[in-house]
Amino acid sequence: MTVEYSNLNDRSPGWFLRLARRLLPGVGLVENQIKPYAQAWHERNLEALASVGPLWVVLGDSLSQGVGASSIEYSWVLQTWRALAGHGVHYRIVNLSFSGARVSDVLDRQIPALAGLPAAPELVTVLMAATIIKRDLRARLPGHYRAMLAALPQGALVATVPRTRGVQAQVNRIVREAEDAGAVVAVPLHYAADGRAPDHFHPGDTGYAAIAADFTTAILARR
Repeated sequence: MTVEYSNLNDRSPGWFLRLARRLLPGVGLVENQIKPYAQAWHERNLEALASVGPLWVVLGDSLSQGVGASSIEYSWVLQTWRALAGHGVHYRIVNLSFSGARVSDVLDRQIPALAGLPAAPELVTVLMAATIIKRDLRARLPGHYRAMLAALPQGALVATVPRTRGVQAQVNRIVREAEDAGAVVAVPLHYAADGRAPDHFHPGDTGYAAIAADFTTAILARR
């Protein structure tokens, strides 16, 4: 990763987001967090790269940016980081996620940036929402997910979300199959029912706290 790496998406918002922005005021409020949160992570990434210590690399989309939280301090990443420190486990974090990222973006942009880091990570985590409106993207998602899992460092922690049907349930099965093969570690998440942000999609502070609790447990268990 170099100073040129950006935590911003270079694609324009799709029609669904544009429509939701007009109909639901909370969508615009949360969307306004994207650029400042990306800048905040970029600055933290540069600080981490200039320091020493065990490295944690974060891959994913807006959930791993902490969009929806009152600040990035209440993202699941930094809530997990603080909880781990309380157990005497200290990491420096490089967060390569960006809002609107697709699994193909993790493959084509984030994993290559990970490979270009000056030090090998001790920990890699992946959290993707996998909420896809376009039918053609949904059809390609399982194949993209398998390719992403194959490209990750062995032992990466990959979140699954509570779904029993649809494409997300299929993705969960793919992650569990990769775990059974010894490639990754699945992290089943338990969302807080009352933990949503104003857009009713992203978690808020308490929702991210629930995600942080699941990741903290998984990270401590692998040590």
